Amino acid sequence: MTIVALRARDGWASFRRALIVTRREVRDTWRDWRLVIPICLLTIVFPALMQFTANVAQRWVMRWGAPLIGERILPFLLMIVGFFPISFSLVIALETFVGEKERHSLEPLLATPLTDGELYWGKMMAALITPLGAAYLGLTVYLVGLFFSLHWMPPLKLLVQILLLTTAEALVMVSGAVVISSQTTSVRAANILASFVIIPMALLVQVESVIMFWANYDVLWWFVVALVAADLLLVRMGVHLFNREELLGRDIDQLDLKKAWRQFVAFFLHDRVADEGHPFSLGRVYRRDIPAILKDNALPICVVLIAQVVAFVLGWAYAYHYPLPPGTLNLDVPEGAFQNAPQVGFLPSFDIRSVLLHNLRVLVLAAVLGLFSFGTMAVVLLMAPMGIIGFFAAQIALLGANPWLFILTFVLPHGIVELPAAIVATALSLRLGAVVVSPPSGMSLSKGVLLALADLLKVFLFLVVPLLGVAAVLEVQLTPLVVTWVW
Repeated sequence: MTIVALRARDGWASFRRALIVTRREVRDTWRDWRLVIPICLLTIVFPALMQFTANVAQRWVMRWGAPLIGERILPFLLMIVGFFPISFSLVIALETFVGEKERHSLEPLLATPLTDGELYWGKMMAALITPLGAAYLGLTVYLVGLFFSLHWMPPLKLLVQILLLTTAEALVMVSGAVVISSQTTSVRAANILASFVIIPMALLVQVESVIMFWANYDVLWWFVVALVAADLLLVRMGVHLFNREELLGRDIDQLDLKKAWRQFVAFFLHDRVADEGHPFSLGRVYRRDIPAILKDNALPICVVLIAQVVAFVLGWAYAYHYPLPPGTLNLDVPEGAFQNAPQVGFLPSFDIRSVLLHNLRVLVLAAVLGLFSFGTMAVVLLMAPMGIIGFFAAQIALLGANPWLFILTFVLPHGIVELPAAIVATALSLRLGAVVVSPPSGMSLSKGVLLALADLLKVFLFLVVPLLGVAAVLEVQLTPLVVTWVW
């Protein structure tokens, strides 16, 4: 109990020191009229403009007998009123570190006895308070105006969702912008990199607007969960990467491709078991390197395995909620159906080369998307086919047939080779994306990314590609024979 009390006291003391930085930053923000005036205008004028728009829209749709459209516009405008003020959080957050460094006002603050974590939290809370307060005030002005003009108030559930979405979106934008500000050396570079924050958020708002026009508000809870997860990842990334010595010592952003390439080649050729091990050879790769890499990535592999089980269960559950119309599935597969099946959309032709190239493209795309999404999109891409398998297996069960026989015949003959290869490649893509949040101990962010990329390429070339080649042969030559013989 004493240890818990001491930790709580130390945590409270650290929070109070962070608040000192927060108060300083907020006071400096409100002294700058170039920031105060736009925020005030967005807080007062913009909600009034949205209220006027809502009134005009209501009168127009009532004139043409479409009241449902008018009802859907009001929650949509409520979301927009909350989003626009927090867009100014980028301007404030980008100024937190790199702006002060350019003005030469950062050195005295970094010379204080505050820890890196206290500086980071103090700066981030300061960048969050003003725009988030402006968003809440703008929502209040908009709702009060609608209450007196149209006598409309949102349901409590929808209001809570809008408040949570606004708060989570503000925290995502602020935490991402603070990371950018702490890792760049000029405001110009920070403003350019800020597009990687504002563009995804703008696309997210567009998706949310479609959902709100369909009035499927329960889906918004999943957006809240995803944003909170992104918040946790970005905050952890910022706390882990922030270092005052590097911030002061970095004078200009330099891209040394030759040095990065040499480092990457060294990681690729390096013996993973011993610092001075055997020279690079195929025998060493299969005996030492690949087993060591798989052992080091046991946790990502377990995460991907669990995700596949979850995807299968979700696909199975959705089949009972959305059963296919009778006659859609035909369990009698004629001989030669695979070879004579028409090519559909993005699906590859049914030959060994096309199947192999298709699988390789998907896994390469998963690695690229994983690097820019902390590894999550790599896992999601592999969950999609597993969810489809679970969906159709359940549909087979609804027809009275054996779903496990479906899996044993349609999936297992080639999936016993293809699925482990895909899981390993996805796990290493997950690690490649996660290393941005948590680099290996004793390594910088760039070295951690290069090491993860070298491990991914080594396993991909020497393990995943051969397994996918075998799986493509089995999928084209063996699986159709098994399916036509059984079904």
